[in-house]
Amino acid sequence: MRDFHLPGRSATFATNGMCATSHPLAAKVALDILEAGGNAVDAAIAGAVLLGICEPQMTGIGGDCFVLLDAPGQDNVIALNGSGRAPQALNADDLRAKGLTTMPLNQPEAVTIPGAIDAFCRLSKDWGTLDLAQVFAPAIHYAEAGVPVAPRVAFDWAIAQDALKGTARDSYLLNGKAPKIGQIFRSPMQADVLRKIAAEGRNGFYQGEIAEDMVTSLQAMGGAHTLDDFDQTSCQYTDPISGHYGKFELVEHPPNGQGATAILLANILSHFDIADMAPDGAMRAHIEAEASKLAYDARNRFIADPTEKLDHMLSSETAKALAGLIDTKRAMPSANALSEAVHKDTVYITVVDKDRMSVSLIYSIFHSFGAGLASNKYGILFQNRGAGFTLEKNHPNEAGGGKRPMHTIIPGILRQNDKTIMPFGVMGGAYQPNGHARFVSNLTDFNMDLQTAIDAPRSFSDAGDMKVERGYAPEVRQQLADMGHNVSIPEVAIGGAQAILIREDGVLEGASDARKDGCALGY
Repeated sequence: MRDFHLPGRSATFATNGMCATSHPLAAKVALDILEAGGNAVDAAIAGAVLLGICEPQMTGIGGDCFVLLDAPGQDNVIALNGSGRAPQALNADDLRAKGLTTMPLNQPEAVTIPGAIDAFCRLSKDWGTLDLAQVFAPAIHYAEAGVPVAPRVAFDWAIAQDALKGTARDSYLLNGKAPKIGQIFRSPMQADVLRKIAAEGRNGFYQGEIAEDMVTSLQAMGGAHTLDDFDQTSCQYTDPISGHYGKFELVEHPPNGQGATAILLANILSHFDIADMAPDGAMRAHIEAEASKLAYDARNRFIADPTEKLDHMLSSETAKALAGLIDTKRAMPSANALSEAVHKDTVYITVVDKDRMSVSLIYSIFHSFGAGLASNKYGILFQNRGAGFTLEKNHPNEAGGGKRPMHTIIPGILRQNDKTIMPFGVMGGAYQPNGHARFVSNLTDFNMDLQTAIDAPRSFSDAGDMKVERGYAPEVRQQLADMGHNVSIPEVAIGGAQAILIREDGVLEGASDARKDGCALGY
């Protein structure tokens, strides 16, 4: 239990239904949908679509999603991959001929076809109980009436405003500037798009005037996208993957998502006595950083669409071999050379309803405001997921027409005794596998309650930079520096988590990360 003398927040408890997400309006809308007779799928879609209006720097209808679903009467967790593909004409040789060695971030070559709307429509048809007009109605209302900009959203918006170009600046800046806290942001043209989808289903987005707006806009910027690319977009049901850490089974999405990285990282950590370390101490942060370097190196080598080396990444022998490479006293400068012998050959909402259908849904446009580009008429922000490709020739994740790039976004579910007990997610781009492993470790190794496990300080070794939040003591940062880490305090808090625990007594316990503006709400 937290110290009530200190600032903090309590978990939320309810019995009928609950939503945890990063913006309070989206959580409220999800609950409204449940109380109106919708199920967890209806509520999650309604909340997610609204997040594109509340947090446009994070997500939107031009992005992708991944979903894990546990439905009553089903034996297994269901995974739905709503990530889009590169246009058929994308060619890595052409990009290399232009002198590029990495995928661009803010150019049309980085824009992959939006997959989320197709997935939402499929999910609604297969599992929902309400029609799309009811589900989209709250987002349509707020897109027209406007949403007061929340504090964390305003903070992120100001940092990323210079990434917006052309029509995107007109659609997502107010008088040429990022909105301030409490200013009203409206997107009436997106309301028109949502009405079209509600009336016509996925064809209202991937065919006709909305698709034409996206394609002509991208082509005018130099993109190779076609109407056929949009029309052929289709989500895919897949089989989840899983691993164990302590008492929990960690269920993740298979590639092209990076869920296998979270499982590998947890497997590596299981070879150390994490529970004997101080939860906010230097040794735990060091071991986690070193394990992350090795797990992410494996990700960068193997995860693609599809991944042939999945069994290798999930193998206990692989984790044991990688764990043996970690020096408990010294940071490795690079994981690549050390792990070569072992490897021879990225907004989140969760809803649980009265029937205990559980939805774990993550939805993103990748970088803040995606590619910084938007369609001319409807102002649809384009994601830059194509930046997840590599231009390394013959790499499994080499950019190519019709391929899906390696994705950072991963929803999670924890199970015990073959039963779902917690849908959860940790936002934060590349941090997400690290965030999943740390969250599960907080619960398992330190017996933290749900909200405490989310609130606990975070660190993340990313591209040679050991980001250590201000929640750590200064002496911990110094100890990490003495071990050889390049320590910094990140400008932006690391990640943002949401979770709902289905307790044995039937009560729902929801927790929401104070690093974001959101909350857990139940009824």
